[in-house]
Amino acid sequence: MGKRVIIAGGGTGGHIFPAIAIANALKKIDDSIEILFIGAKGKMEMEKVPQAGYKIEGLDIAGFNRSSLIKNIGLPFKLVKSFLQVRTIFKKFKPDAAIGVGGYSSFPVLRFAQARGIPTFIHESNSFAGKSNILLGKKATKVFTGTDGMEKFFPGERIMVTGNPVRTAIVASAVSKADALKFFSLDEHTTTVLVVGGSLGAKSVNEAIDKGLDEITNAGIQLIWQTGKPYAGKAKERTAGKKGVWANDFITQMENAYAAADVVVSRSGAMSVAELCVAKKPVLFVPYPFAAENHQTVNAIQLVNKKAALMVKDNEAAEKLVFMTIELAKDISKQNELKENIAVLGVTNADTRIAEEILKSI
Repeated sequence: MGKRVIIAGGGTGGHIFPAIAIANALKKIDDSIEILFIGAKGKMEMEKVPQAGYKIEGLDIAGFNRSSLIKNIGLPFKLVKSFLQVRTIFKKFKPDAAIGVGGYSSFPVLRFAQARGIPTFIHESNSFAGKSNILLGKKATKVFTGTDGMEKFFPGERIMVTGNPVRTAIVASAVSKADALKFFSLDEHTTTVLVVGGSLGAKSVNEAIDKGLDEITNAGIQLIWQTGKPYAGKAKERTAGKKGVWANDFITQMENAYAAADVVVSRSGAMSVAELCVAKKPVLFVPYPFAAENHQTVNAIQLVNKKAALMVKDNEAAEKLVFMTIELAKDISKQNELKENIAVLGVTNADTRIAEEILKSI
């Protein structure tokens, strides 16, 4: 009988896509492995994981709401309920190991596995560890990290620095620029900017692009604009009938978007950073300022210091973003410098290293 592995977590693409990359790597090494995902009901993973061909069970769980304490009243009940749901899933599935990638659902799953003596593994993609990962890390079999210097969060002997798993579609992409531009119905001979605010979109980035849309197109630049769901309607209206602009709430085939882009405007979540290093793209980061411990700014500054990226603060996006984007799109030598320096930082085998290490321990 094959090994059985549970992978828990989600909430954003930054958690889901590395989880799927690890699952694919496990399957590649040992095809008999059975994998079950556990996520939070109503979150993005409930849609994205089945699309990737895996089964997922949903928990009734929510995170702590910092902005409205009244909304936390039901939290203890949800937590108890989710532990009961986890117990039922474990009884039925009988996992040999549990992997947590961050997000609400990873906590009850890994906590339960640890209480049962089942090997647990954590993947921490950020340079600042999340609270539940810090708690779980104390008893984890191994903690895989995206960056070094994580001893302040986890026991040193449990850490393995692997880098962040990037989707195979991006690592192994052979999409030509011409085909990628055709995919977005854009012109092959025009400078192309990709704007992506993470899987859920980015308000400040969207508003700045919306305001400066004519300025961008008048500068002879075409746009691939991933808006996230909340802004999609507005962006569709704004771009209706406009030539040289592709706008949608989500890009399913990011390998096409990266292949088409000359310049990228992006949030600096750990997974976006990892993908851009692998895709070797000149990037202007707009860090999300409310990320825990401001880790997106930390992520961006690490690259800026290596002359591998540019950065504009979120609260300055309204007046600076469009100007800086146009400037970079026109400056080929700057693009080449950024491209050269970011390429060195790309890690393409993190998923395989993580999968091999997990299989050694179970």
